[in-house]
This record gives sequence, C-alpha cells and structure tokens, in this order.
Amino acid sequence: MTLVAAEGIAVRQGRLRVLQDVTLHIRPGEIVTIVGPNGSGKSTLLRALIGAVPLAAGRVMRRPGLRIGYVPQKLHIDPTLPITVRRFLDLPHPVEDTHACAALEEAGASGLEGRQMAALSGGQFQRVLLARAILPEPDLLILDEPTQGLDQPGASAFYRRLEAIRDRLGCAVLMVSHDLHVVMSASDRVICLNGHICCEGTPAVVSAAPAWRELFGTGTQGALALYRHRHDHTDHAAHHHSPLSEGA
Repeated sequence: MTLVAAEGIAVRQGRLRVLQDVTLHIRPGEIVTIVGPNGSGKSTLLRALIGAVPLAAGRVMRRPGLRIGYVPQKLHIDPTLPITVRRFLDLPHPVEDTHACAALEEAGASGLEGRQMAALSGGQFQRVLLARAILPEPDLLILDEPTQGLDQPGASAFYRRLEAIRDRLGCAVLMVSHDLHVVMSASDRVICLNGHICCEGTPAVVSAAPAWRELFGTGTQGALALYRHRHDHTDHAAHHHSPLSEGA
C-alpha cells in the first residue's frame, strides 16, 4: 500500500526549474530521508507532495483520507505575541488536555505547556512542533530539517523519538536532513536529490553509489559503516536516475 506517490513531477519557480522528472513513493512504516546539497529542491519536494506548490508536470497521488503531520523548516512567531505552548497546540482546532500532554511527553517537551513560544530554545521549539504534528496521529509524518541547530547528541535523541513515534503509530516518516552521519542510522531508505533523484536505496547502498560520492565525497564512509542500520541486511541495488540535463 502506498501512502503518497509522485510520478514524473516537475516544479518551476519562474524560469528556474527546481525539480524535474521526480518519481517516488512512500509506504506505511518506513523512514525515508531526503538528502542533497543546498538548493537541490528538497523543501520544494516536500511542499509538492502535500500540495502546497503547483506542479509544472507530473502528478502526486495521496491515499484517500491520508492524515499528514508536518514540521516545517522554519516557523516565525512574533516575539511580542503572547501565546503559550498549550495555546499553540490548540491551533487550528482545540485539543483535549490529555491529548496535548501526551503529545508533548512523546515529543520530549513535557512541562512546557505554560511557557511562551517565543521564550523556547531551538530544541524545545522543534519538539513542540513535533508534538503538534503528531496530535492527529498522522499516517505520514513529514519533517523539513527538524534537527537544524541541534548538536549531534540532540539530533540523535530527536531521531530516536521519531523511530519510537513511527513504531507506535505505524506511520511513515519522510524527512529532509543534512545530518549525514546520524541519518544513516535512522533511515530505512535514503533519496539523494539534486533537482532530480540521483540515487535511492538503503543507507549502505546509497553511500556506495557514484552519485552520492560525487555530491558528498568519501569522507563519511567510516561513519556510515559505524551507523549501519539494522534493516541493511535487506539491501538492494540503489536506483539510479537520469541527470537533470537528460530530462530537459
């Protein structure tokens, strides 16, 4: 069963081609991470999958009734706006206190209910966003660089929480990340994006793909071996895709 699938999608911003001929699918229960250099279209791809940007070509199919939780890369809250964490969780629809407290606990943000959103640290803010995203018990949890600004121990702890949430809900997790070391231990599948999909597969397979080495070099090989994922015994050949210039 596929939760969301993209077939040959393209996205343009004016004359700039941001994405070209992107095809992918997300299945229940898997953790999929999108990696790529700055400007490679990672955030745009997430927004295309949820229908937030228009497509220049292709189509996106979502399972009927699909519940999506979304953690954006950035969310600016006016520091003069008096809104507590608890009130923030009531947007756009009120939730029961028991559900709000349970979501905060699962996201690692217990005890922050009465704090002002503008007074939270970066890590606390991200955990509150995660709590809000899991309140509807999504089928698909999408996160755009959720550990931006966190140190490596903090990022590792965040990824462990995502795995626990996935295990409890049975949801899929689709995220963008720059944490190449940690992400290899937390992902079932990795998609390497640079305007098009360069390669995809399990972490061990993708890290050996020529397209990965062209983008990220070979300096992380030891770390990738160290963080070998428990699912890597099912490795299959990485899928290689045509360069963007060939899809023009």
